[in-house]
Amino acid sequence: MKALEITHNEVSRETLLDLADRIPGAWIGIRIAGYLLILAGWRSTQVAKLFGLSRNGVVKWIRKANRVGLAAVEDSPRPGRPTRLDDQILEELDQVLSKSPREVGIPRTRWDGVVVVEYLNRVHRIDIHVRHAQRLIRKLGYSLRQPIYRFVQASEQGVDQFQETLKKNPTGQPK
Repeated sequence: MKALEITHNEVSRETLLDLADRIPGAWIGIRIAGYLLILAGWRSTQVAKLFGLSRNGVVKWIRKANRVGLAAVEDSPRPGRPTRLDDQILEELDQVLSKSPREVGIPRTRWDGVVVVEYLNRVHRIDIHVRHAQRLIRKLGYSLRQPIYRFVQASEQGVDQFQETLKKNPTGQPK
């Protein structure tokens, strides 16, 4: 009997791991699958390669399971300050990023880290760093594009005089 295959182009290892990053608790299922593979005789390097992890990360899973047992499956609470950007603010930011900054009262043409910082400070009184704003933009699925620079065109007035004062003659003095 022929083995079944997944042939749909949307279902791939990369898309499933990306989905696991976005769904809360999905990494618990991946960790359980990793433990099952280790129990079935897979090596840590094989499991790491399958899930796109480092071998050292899988070794840490195994050591934690040996140390604390079944409790190793669940995530431990992360230390640090809770985020000021709750899900509601992130959802609103996602909707706002699909519009022009001018539509929300910011006189800029494109969203970038500085503009997002300004928006969050104006609307929600939340002060974050530009780098954090750039990470938020990427997390929400948007990309940062290079700004368009428009150079001011020089007029012909005064060009000859400027070139004459800039040129040096053999004595090194301006003409």
